[in-house]
Formats: sequence, structure tokens, C-alpha cells
Amino acid sequence: MEDIKHTRWTDDTIAELILKVRNDLLKDFLDDRFLKTYVNEQFKIKELSHICVEFIRKDLKELLQTPVDMNHYRSLITHIRETDTASLSEGNEQLFYADVEKVLKRHIYE
Repeated sequence: MEDIKHTRWTDDTIAELILKVRNDLLKDFLDDRFLKTYVNEQFKIKELSHICVEFIRKDLKELLQTPVDMNHYRSLITHIRETDTASLSEGNEQLFYADVEKVLKRHIYE
């Protein structure tokens, strides 16, 4: 079995990994319960209107169809190249949540 530590990461492989992780997270947020719980915990908002939830879901679905913003994930890409591993540490996790939070804030605060 090949040791993942000795794998050479190409730009395409890194982009595919980031896209998969991002899209998996976006799919979690398409679940109303998950979305409402997260908004309650992170933004201290107890209730979202049905219309607000629908607009958030629409934007998240659109984001699922878009390519990854490689500049946004530059630090993670550099980390993967330098360590030659696909380790997603705590700090890198926030990069993925930042994509989601842009959508949430647009509908919660505007």
C-alpha cells in the first residue's frame, strides 16, 4: 500500500481535495437543522425565517457549482505542498467555514 506521505500533490489533485471538502461542508449546511443550529450557535440568532433559509440554501447550492477560489485557500495549498500531506488542521478548517459564512452573513445581516 502506498504511503500517502510520499505522494506528490499536483495542482489538480489539491484543487479536487479542497473542492470535495468544501462541497461536503456545503451539503451539511443544506440540512435545515444543521443550518439553524450553526446560525444559533455562531451568530446567536434563534430563528431564521423560512424565506431567509430558502435564500441561503439557494446560494449554497450555487456555490456547490462553482470552482474553488484558489487564492482563498492559498495557505492550505502551500501547507499541502510543504508537508506533502493532505492534513486538514484546525486552522485550515476555518477557511472552509469562511466560504459558508459569507453566504450566511449576506442573508442574516443585509
